[in-house]
Amino acid sequence: MIACNSTKQKDTQTSTTIDSTLQVKATSILENKLTELNALSGQVIIMKVQTGHIKAMVGLERKDGANYLPCENFSQAHESALMHPISILAALETRKVKLSDMVDVGNGIYSIQDRELKDHNWHRGGYGEISIKQGLASSSNIAVYKTMEKAFRDDAQAYFNLIDRMNYGKPDCIAGIANLKPAYFVTPKDSGWSDTAFAWFCIGYNQTITPIQTLTFYNAIANSGKMVQPQLYKDSTTVINPQIASQANIDSLKQALEYVVTDGLGQPAKSNKIQVAGETGTIQFEDGSYIVEFCGYFPANAPQYSIIVSIHKERLPVSGGLIAGDVFRQITEYIITYNKYFNSK
Repeated sequence: MIACNSTKQKDTQTSTTIDSTLQVKATSILENKLTELNALSGQVIIMKVQTGHIKAMVGLERKDGANYLPCENFSQAHESALMHPISILAALETRKVKLSDMVDVGNGIYSIQDRELKDHNWHRGGYGEISIKQGLASSSNIAVYKTMEKAFRDDAQAYFNLIDRMNYGKPDCIAGIANLKPAYFVTPKDSGWSDTAFAWFCIGYNQTITPIQTLTFYNAIANSGKMVQPQLYKDSTTVINPQIASQANIDSLKQALEYVVTDGLGQPAKSNKIQVAGETGTIQFEDGSYIVEFCGYFPANAPQYSIIVSIHKERLPVSGGLIAGDVFRQITEYIITYNKYFNSK
């Protein structure tokens, strides 16, 4: 168990991991996008892959009309728009599926008990037969769930046991982030469990998790499976899990996340300056508003930085790639230029 030292002061400039120049630039890029969208709020967190050092941490919220002001919303949890790759990794760990396996998602509508699971393009006739890798690149909810059906059959608890061993939802606390709580999951052991709960969990619903906790998992993928504790102070790096999944499956997923950006819905995050990898996603809340997110890392072949962009907006259009992916690309290209001239710390 990792102790959370909450006594440290955030204003100890000598020990903070935040890069003030990068913090200012990330704030500007995010604010411009929020203003363009008239969005409610947004977050950007930038982390060094190997150490877990947080280099920038921006939270903005619209207050008093159109002005965006800084807000300490880093402990605010919501359902995950970025669950697809995590579920696919769990399925790969069972050795019952591989990314090249084909899955028929039909016309984009799949009946589960008395509910309909839909892909974002269901009104255009769906994707038909695609590989699991293509399903990930296309953000196909049906491809992900059908993969879960093949990997876990009727044993949903085996899936939850796997993501628990992979430390999905960690860390429970980070020094300098107030009120961070453990991620919450509805599992087969809970009274709220239903016949359809598994289908919706594995695509991001029936759970609450913060962007920093999601970033921690993606950072572990970038870090060849080693999950490290995010930190705002220059302490020695703490390892949460030395290997969240087999190296072969981590490598396969990294290739798939690169494909999301080169050929899938993550293309707006693509840079002509460096190869990146990541995933895009959208979640709709009960009040009708949306969270659009992109989480990824670069360079894809030897990751140094991981970034999550999370934006809360009220109305259509919504696209994690077009909105959050574009913010990711702008920040990525700034970091590359900034490194060239300033020797990034």
